[in-house]
Formats: sequence, structure tokens, C-alpha cells
Amino acid sequence: MKNIFFVVLFMVTTIGFSQNVKFEGVIKDTTGVALEMANIMAVNQATKAMDGYSITNDKGRFQISLNANSTYEVKVSYVGFQPYTTTIKTTTENIVKNIVLKEGTLLKEIEIVKEMPVSISGDTIIYNSDSFRNGTERKLEDVLKKLPGVEVNKDGEIQVEGKKVQKVMVEGKDFFDGDTKIATKNIPADALDKIQVLRNYNEVTNLKGLENNEENVAINIKLKEGKKNFWFGDMTAGIGVGHTDERYIVNPKLFYYSPKYSLNVIGNRNNIGELPLTMQDYFKFTGGFKNMMKKGGSNFNVSSNDLGILGLRNNQAKEIDTKFGAANFSYNPSKAWTLSGFGIFSSNVTDIETNSKSTRTDRLPDGTSVVINETRQDVSHQKSSLGLFKLSSSYVPSEKVHFDYDALLKLSDQKERSGVFSSLLDDIYTNKKQNPFSFNQNINYYYTLNDKNVFAFEMQHLYQDEDPFYNANLANQPFLLTGYQSGQSRNDLTQSRYVKTNKIDGKFDYYYMVTPKSNINLTLGNTYSYQNFNSNIFQILDNGTQNDLTAAENTNDVNYSFNDVFMGLHYKFITGKFTFNPGFSVHNYQTNDEQLGTSNKRSFNRVLPDFYALWQLKKAETLTYNFSLNNNFTDINKLAQGYVFSNYNSLFSGNRMLENSLSQVHSLRYFKYNMFNFENIFANITYTRQVDAVKNKVLFTGLNQVSSSVNMNSAFADETFSGSGTYGRSFLRYYKASLGASLNWSKFNNLRVYSPTQESIQTTESFTQNYTARFSTNYKKIPNLEFAYNFTVNDFSSDTFYVDSPSVTLEYYFLDAFSFTSEYSFYHNRNKAKTSNNEYDFLTASLMYQKKDSKWEWKLSGTNLLDTKSINDSSFNQLGGSSSFSSYIVQPRYLILSVKYAL
Repeated sequence: MKNIFFVVLFMVTTIGFSQNVKFEGVIKDTTGVALEMANIMAVNQATKAMDGYSITNDKGRFQISLNANSTYEVKVSYVGFQPYTTTIKTTTENIVKNIVLKEGTLLKEIEIVKEMPVSISGDTIIYNSDSFRNGTERKLEDVLKKLPGVEVNKDGEIQVEGKKVQKVMVEGKDFFDGDTKIATKNIPADALDKIQVLRNYNEVTNLKGLENNEENVAINIKLKEGKKNFWFGDMTAGIGVGHTDERYIVNPKLFYYSPKYSLNVIGNRNNIGELPLTMQDYFKFTGGFKNMMKKGGSNFNVSSNDLGILGLRNNQAKEIDTKFGAANFSYNPSKAWTLSGFGIFSSNVTDIETNSKSTRTDRLPDGTSVVINETRQDVSHQKSSLGLFKLSSSYVPSEKVHFDYDALLKLSDQKERSGVFSSLLDDIYTNKKQNPFSFNQNINYYYTLNDKNVFAFEMQHLYQDEDPFYNANLANQPFLLTGYQSGQSRNDLTQSRYVKTNKIDGKFDYYYMVTPKSNINLTLGNTYSYQNFNSNIFQILDNGTQNDLTAAENTNDVNYSFNDVFMGLHYKFITGKFTFNPGFSVHNYQTNDEQLGTSNKRSFNRVLPDFYALWQLKKAETLTYNFSLNNNFTDINKLAQGYVFSNYNSLFSGNRMLENSLSQVHSLRYFKYNMFNFENIFANITYTRQVDAVKNKVLFTGLNQVSSSVNMNSAFADETFSGSGTYGRSFLRYYKASLGASLNWSKFNNLRVYSPTQESIQTTESFTQNYTARFSTNYKKIPNLEFAYNFTVNDFSSDTFYVDSPSVTLEYYFLDAFSFTSEYSFYHNRNKAKTSNNEYDFLTASLMYQKKDSKWEWKLSGTNLLDTKSINDSSFNQLGGSSSFSSYIVQPRYLILSVKYAL
């Protein structure tokens, strides 16, 4: 198979490189100064197609690959200069030609730029969508993957120049703010005109240049003229088979955009594993809410009391049935006022099955070790209904005033029934259910008094209500709990929990412009949180009666308040190619927890410095350093001292005496983007050292464990070191290649308890390496291929696991009506101990038929065509020092015939 890949790659490369000549030179102004970022393109006079284009580098140099023995009209443009046009005839020899531009008007230049595949205007990179399409694209993500410097992962997350895109807009209007997956998976490719990448993005113009926005990236989609002021979209319906079961998909999409309002409606009903929104997406969906306290130096994060009802691996599980509906709107009552929002509903029914083997080495107090091996099967049936609703209002009457209000509501209904069949335990059955609810809202007001003074006020409120319910039915009694009645035929244990949170963050910023290149920022802020935690454990006896375990160790009734009042001072200044922004914040912390009939109050002060530096080596080449010293606080979940079930074999008890931990974070980031040859380089290293960390103190009894939280001795700091880098390049218009690597080393400390009087510090280290290589072609007339290779090493203290994963993707648009796409992925998992070695692969393919200008498209598609039964994973648990290897059952082969009608 590898030989075939190399032969095909050689043939495709040969086709691309043969019959090409190089046209190069330098573009200058009349004084001899090289013009960086000038646009040049060559239009074939016979075909009227643009065969090549380039953007000059910092020395004014350009380079274009053209067909031999052809005639071209060459067009050159640069902002502020007269457009230049000339004709050249190619032979089989390379051509060198220098060009001089004269200062002049901009009107004709704008017309030329519109035809360029890529152009730059300030901090905005503009891609012409049609220049990168080959006919097989159906969704936004299909086009984005072909753009230089842009990557899209399988979860629909977009990265530009190594930075995660935080927002997708269409015609300047938010598209499901806080998530990019819905956009990449649903916006039709044929509606795209321009794709604008907005670097250094800040939607508040009052703060432009005052804050450090180098990491902020957004994308704005410009629609084709025929898609504006008209309804557009499509309706897809399909049926098929999967073994003996019938399969179906119904997927309507409807869009409308006008200057005054927009509306997007998306639906999906299927049982083929297509998941518009997963549980993971639900929990990480921010709704566009930002971390307004990121420069405050304090980390107080409200943890989620979810029961782990996740289990979905994108579109892979034993069985998935999905219902999804979403609507997004934007309305402008006036030029100054914008109303927008969205509603999302998702309902999934999922069956999951996992088979696993685990090994844990138990070190005994006498120095000897015991190896515990377990094989098990986990099966579960999940039902989840999720809802997200957001309403936003933005009022910007002038450049001086900006007022925002946002409200985000998240609610869900989640249930899971599961069974565990273990080689070391008898059958175990569990039931979980929860209805978490959260309401988040913020108010932001920004006012520019004059060129010297800018004011900003931001406030955010979070209300969260959680009620996780857990029931376990076991043959063996797992723990010795006070009040527990032994001798039952089965051990039926239940715990209910109620956790309520009210958290308010408020911050006032004053910016004073000392000079046009420097400013002082004074910050006054406050974070206040009040939480309630209540839990109880009870037992159902054989006769059906309920035995409440009312001992203090089995119940919780806790109130906890946290208050952080702080003042910050930062000074930002630019000198030459350098930007510096040192600063510090002074905090007064007050905490109080009430439980067990007593109150525990604390108060202390702390100064936390931070530092930011940017070296602008060139226009698109930077080196950035960040340092911060942070106070990290736990919330009520680790302070409640009564027992809480983490799982059927795991009890957790909090510790009200916990103190904060202190972490220092250093990061260094390098970025380079060269529009001359579309080369992009990204590298980042981060080092984190955390002292007095809140860690787990664990007592193991066979497979059961009882844990609590403690502050680790400062001599045993947790450390992580991570680094990543990518090199990508697009060349000769037809090729895109990238290399990437990521490394992560971590050292964690936990307390291992052997008896009430004996314990020791258990240090675990892990080192994970991931390497990727990718090469793709993008021709108009011949098949296109993408080759990718991924190699992962997970080095744990107990074992080392390796994963090889090559893949190949084929795209071909032919006969002006047919599109064929296929993807093959191969996985090889093994470990150093040679106890596990397996392979599996996946093949998908689809054939589409749509005549030019026809509204109908027919599609025959197949998923998991090789009928692979499972995917395999390796993992390491730092708490128990155990490694495991699991086999996750996936959906069988599906064949679907669908038809799509475009509006």
C-alpha cells in the first residue's frame, strides 16, 4: 500500500511541475524603494484564467509559476500607486522582470485586488473563495482546509497561524457566537465570496491599541451577490441501510442576509452518527463570553458537577440517534443598535460499549509491589437533551460610546444507565441523571472622553444550579460507611447532590494615553462568589425500605463565600520594534465556609506581577513573551468534608482547611507568515510551576479508593513543560504542505495513604509526543490527493504506548457534474511491554451528481466501508499510577442514498 501511495504522489507531483516556467522580479517605487505586499497576477490570454499570483516580500520580490509557451497579461497593484499592466510571452526559459510603480489613485487598484486569490489590508487577510475551490467542496470547512495558513480539525475548530479562531461572522453578523463548529459544518461552500481573517481582533473599537490582542482571531464571511437579500440554503433527505437496520438523515438549512437583519435556521435528524453538537461541545460552548479577569492574577473557576455523561467521540459510538435544531438571528433597529441571538436544541440517544485492560502496580509499605490486572466491559445507554439560548444587544451611537448586554442560558436533561462486567468484581449497575442549569449575563460600557482618556466598565454574573443523582447496585459492599446495613443480597447505594452558585465579576478600567505609543491602565475589580452544597447518601434494603446514612461523614450542608478585591496597574509602551506591558495587581482575599456547625474565615493580601513583551521582527513576524503569577482557588466542591461518590468504587471527602496554590507561567511564542511564498511558521513553549497545589490524598483498597484533598508541600511542586510548532507552506498554487510537532512533559505529586499513620508522596511523570506531516494538492481538472501521517508516543511511568496513523483523502470533480470524495485512515496501536498490538482502519466514500446550475444533487455515500468494529486507546491515571488499553465499539457500515435541493 505504501508503494502505491508514493507512486501516485510522484505522478501528481510530476504533472504539476512539468511544463512550468518561473516568472520573477522586484517591484519598486520611482525612488527605488522596494514595495512590500504588492499584488501581482498573471491572466492567461487564451483561457482567460488566472494561472498565477504573488504578493511581494519585504524586499519587493515576487515569484510566479506559469505555463510554458503561453501569453499572459500581468497586472500589478499597490495601495496608493497607479495600477500597472503589461503583456509577457513565456517560452521554456525562466523570466526575470523588475517593475516600477508610480504614485496615483486607488480606484482601479481596488478592482484588481478583488480578483486576487489572497490579499492583505492592514490586519486583515482576504481570501477569494473561488480561487481555492476545485468543485468537490460542499461546506465552509472544505474551503478553509485549502487556504494557506488555515487549518480545520475534525471537531470543526479553526486555527489560523497557530491561533484558535474565536468567532465566525457572516456579513459582519455573529454566526452562533462562541462556537465555530456550527459554521464550518453548515455554511454552504457555493455561497462564499470572500473569507476575511481578522487578526488582532477587538470588537470594541474604543480599546483598539490599548490592549494586547495579538492572540485574537476572527473570521468574517462575505457572501456572493446572489445570496444577499434572498433566501438561500438547501434541504437534504436520505435513506439507507446499516446491516439489518434502516438508516436515514433529514438536514434542512435556511439562510437570509440583508443589511438590516439576518436569519439562519438549521435542522438535523439522523441515526447515522452525524452529530451537529456533542456533549463536549455543550460544556465548552461559551456563547462568546470572554474571560474578563484574565489580567487580574486570580483564578477562581466554578467547577462542573457533571457525572461524566459524555462518552461521545464525535460521530463514533455503537449506536447514535440525533435530533438537532438551531436558529440564529441579527437585527438592526437603527445604525447604532444591533440585536442578535441564537437558540440551539439537541437530543441524542446513544449506546456505548468499551472493552478494556488495565494494569496498576501497588507499592506496599514494606517496599514490595503487587501488580493488579483487570479486564472489563462497560456498556451504557444515554439520553441527553440540551438547550442553549443567547440574546445580545450592542449599542454604538458614536466612536466614543459602546454599550453591550449579553445573556446566555444553558439547560439540559441527561440520563445514563450502565453496566460494568469486571474480572475482579461481580456485575455492577449504575444509574445517573442530572438537570444542570446556568444563566450567564454581562454588561459592558466603554467611553472615550478624548484622545487621552478612555473608560471601561465590565460586569458579569453567573447563576448555576446542579443536581447530579447517582445510584450504584453492587454484589459486594464497596466501603465501610457509618450506618450502613450489611448482609443484603445486593448493595444498592444512592447519592443526591445539590449545588448552587452565584458569582459576580466586576471591573473598572481607566486608560490614559501618555504618548501616542504609550498608555497607563488603572484597574479596580472585584470577584464575589457564594455557593451552597448539599448532599446525602442512602441505601435501599432488600425489603425495599430506605436506610438514610445520616452520620456527619455521609452528608454535606455547606455554604461558601469567596471575595477578591483588587487594584491593578499596567504600563504599555512601544519603542522601535518592541512593545512592553509590565504590571501588577494588589489583592485582598476573604473566604468563609460554614459547615458542621462552625464557620472558617480567612483573609490575606497578595501582590501578583505580570509581564508582556512583543518583538515585531517584521510586519508578519513576531516573538512574544508572557509571564504571570497567579493565585488559584478551589470552589466549594473540594471543601465539603462529607463523602461524595465519584464512582461506584471511589469516595471523595473534601477538606475545609485547603488554601490557595500559587503558579507561575512562562510562555514564549514565535510566529511568521510570509505572503511571498505562503510560508507560515508557528512555535510555542510554555512552562508552568505550581506550588502548594491542591492534590489528592488516596487510600487504595484493592480496586476501591477513598480520597481527599490536601495542599501539597511546597517542596514538591507540580511542573509542566509543553512545546509545539508547525511549518506550513503553499506553493505553485497547487500544493499545500505542513509539518507539526507537540511535546508535553508533566510531573505531578499526590499523597498515597497506606494506613492512618503511614503515607508517602507519589510522584508520576508522563511525556507525550505527537508528530504530524501533511501534503495536499488542489487542481481543477485532475484528481486531488491529501496525504497525512500522525505518530504519537505516550510515555508513562508504567509503560509506553505508540500510535501510527497514516491517512489519504481523494477528491475528484469530473464530467462537469460528478464529485467523488473518499478518505482512508489506518491506525496501529502498540505498547513497549508488547502486551498489546492491534490495527484498525476506516474508509468512507461518496459519489455526488449535480449538473451545472441545477438545484438538485444526488449522493451515494458509505461510512465505515471496511466495517471496522472498534477503535483503540491508551491512557494513564496519575492518581492510581495505572495504565489502561481500551477498545471502543463503533457504528457498523452504512450506505446512504440522499438527495439535496438548493433554494
